[in-house]
Formats: sequence, C-alpha cells, structure tokens
Amino acid sequence: MDIRKRKQKWLEFYDKNSNLNRLIIGDYSEGMPVRPLLLRELYPERLEWSYARYMKQLEYADFIDDDSIPFASVVTGTEIFAEAFGCKVFCPTNSAPCAIPMVNNAKEAAKIKQPSVMDTSLYEIFLMADKLKEKCGTEAILSMPDVQSPMDITALIWDKNELFPAMYDEPTAIKELSQMVKNLLFEFLDLWFERYGREFIAHFPDYYMPCGMTLSEDEIGNVSCEMYREFFEKELWELSEKYGGIGIHCCADSYHQWENLNRIPGLKALNLHRPYDIVLKAYDYFSPHIAQFHPLPTEKIFEVNKIAPENMKIIFQTGGDIVKKEQARDIVNRFRRETYL
Repeated sequence: MDIRKRKQKWLEFYDKNSNLNRLIIGDYSEGMPVRPLLLRELYPERLEWSYARYMKQLEYADFIDDDSIPFASVVTGTEIFAEAFGCKVFCPTNSAPCAIPMVNNAKEAAKIKQPSVMDTSLYEIFLMADKLKEKCGTEAILSMPDVQSPMDITALIWDKNELFPAMYDEPTAIKELSQMVKNLLFEFLDLWFERYGREFIAHFPDYYMPCGMTLSEDEIGNVSCEMYREFFEKELWELSEKYGGIGIHCCADSYHQWENLNRIPGLKALNLHRPYDIVLKAYDYFSPHIAQFHPLPTEKIFEVNKIAPENMKIIFQTGGDIVKKEQARDIVNRFRRETYL
C-alpha cells in the first residue's frame, strides 16, 4: 500500500476541475478492537485501542484496495469544549460523556471568562495525541477530536430550554458567548495544526482532509433560516476562510437549511446523517464540487452510483452490516469494475 498515492487521489478528488468524482471506503468490523468508553480515566486504554486499531488498518490496507487512509484515532465526546468553559460532565455507564449546561440567562453568561487551551482539560487531549504519535510513528495521521461549531458548543453551555427564547430576548449575550467559544476554538485548532500538521481525518465520518477543518453542526435543525444567518452563518464562513475550507457533519433535520449550507465558501465535504430518501435529494441539490459522504445501506451503493449525477463528488462507504473483511473487499472490487476506477 502506498499511502502517498492514496493521499494524491484524495487531492485530485477535491479538485473542482478533476473528473475523479467517486471514492469508496471498505469499512468492516472483523478483527477491530472494541473501543473503550470515552472517559478521561480511560486515557491509557483509549491510547492502546487507537494504536491496535491503526495497526489493523495497516495490516488490511493491501487486502482491501479501497480509498481509506489508516489513521490513529483521537476520538472524544462532545463535552470537551463546554467542559473547558466550566461545565460539569455527566458520565453514563454505557455511553459517551456529556456536558451539563451551566448558563440559563444573560446575567449568568456575563460571568464566564475566556479560557485558554493550556489552562483547561483540552490540553490533556494534546498530551494523549502526542503519546499516540510517539507510539504509531511520526507518519501516522491523526483524526480530529469531536469539534462542534461555536453555536453548537454554546448550546451545550447555555441550557437549550432557555437558549432559543434568548435568541429573541438576549441575542447580544448569546453572540458574546459564542465569540468566546470561537476564540477558544481558534486557539485549539491553531495549536493542533502547528503540532500535527494540516492533514487529518475528520472526526465523523472517517474521511481524509489535506487541509481545512471539520466540525459537527446540529443545532441548525432547531432554528429558522433567518436565525441561522444571524447566529450561525458568520462563524462557519470565518472558520472556512481561516483554515482553507471546511467539512460539516449534520445529523439534524436540516432540509430547510440546505440553501444556507450550499452557500458556505470553501465547503469541501458534507455528511448529512439522514434517511435514504433525504440523501437522494441531497445529491441533486448541492453544488457538484462539494464532496458528499452520506450514510447508505451497503446494497444501495451501486444504485446511487448509477442514478446520482456523474459530476457529483461522492464518497461511498460499506455499511455497518459488513463484518468480514472479505465482504468489504468484494464490494470494493465490484465498485471498481462498475465505475472503471
């Protein structure tokens, strides 16, 4: 396996002027270690899991001639930035940790001070990533932690039962808190790229980014288009401009925001975690140069490959129903034959 050739293929894929419009990732569960819970006290176990998973990816990369790039996972929960602002964290016994909101109104929001990465638990993520790079080797690509948009993080800090009404009653306070979140996010990403380079694997789903940044953006499903443009749009545009492009994951019902998403300058990749009928509409709706990576049942890959616009850039991935690596290999090989890749 030549990782450089795979990276070059992704670069060609992202090129608006390239005719390479299809990529495929052969995902499977056979032989993959079970991920520990995303708890801070389990950092050693998470480190060993990520290393073992990376080594398995390297082992099987030649067996499955897909377009995936092996990576060392720095997966986290959604709580990391809210915790940095002082939110307490709830740790369920069988799920990911989550932040407990600490703000209910503008008066409480005004008491929050701007934190710095080095003074918060965020820096522990860097220490874990450092150890992972040491263990896996300097050539190993890291995945990005769970980064969310400034407004999505604000919605973890400010109780949502009060946040949405406050968009009408106390918009300035919300924007001021979101600005502080954005400042912390800029500091985190600047340090991350300085430390580990510009290339990475997105937090979700697992796609390669040669540059830019990626995040989850879910709260747009809860607001109107007008509210999106007032509270969300500017920060997404700024993140894309500052880092040279953006990839967005959204699992909300965001159909009414598609026009706004389509307008984001530098939107390189889009993942809508929605039902199959919505996904089909997305292929026709979004600009052809935006790479779309939506969840599909494995049996639908070949159908979509035929009916989606030929000039639409699409990343396919075998579904969770694929267990054996031989199954993933056979699907990838069939895909290669039918798309002449």
